[in-house]
Amino acid sequence: MPEPLLPPQFADLERFAGRWCHATGEERYAQRTASDMDEMRSLYDAAFPQIGAALAYCDEFPLDAMPDDARHLLELVHSTILVAMCVEVWHQRNVIDAADARLHRIREPQP
Repeated sequence: MPEPLLPPQFADLERFAGRWCHATGEERYAQRTASDMDEMRSLYDAAFPQIGAALAYCDEFPLDAMPDDARHLLELVHSTILVAMCVEVWHQRNVIDAADARLHRIREPQP
């Protein structure tokens, strides 16, 4: 059995970690566009109610010195936020009336 990626108090979200914890926004966006609405809804329904607690946990650490489990949790929060518009507003994985929208960053933002 693989080592857990998330802190123990978020073990109920562990089933999403392998698929949705990505270090960069571009990787998270690629995961979103590769996922169907059922996958995004499942993540959203499980993780969105816990975002406040997850951010409170992550706030216990400096951004540049987070333990791996906290960093993975923050990545999962970022993925949840990324799928929120698909679930809440568009009810589909693609941006409405945006043709073939893509996200390409030159570099990741720094804390």
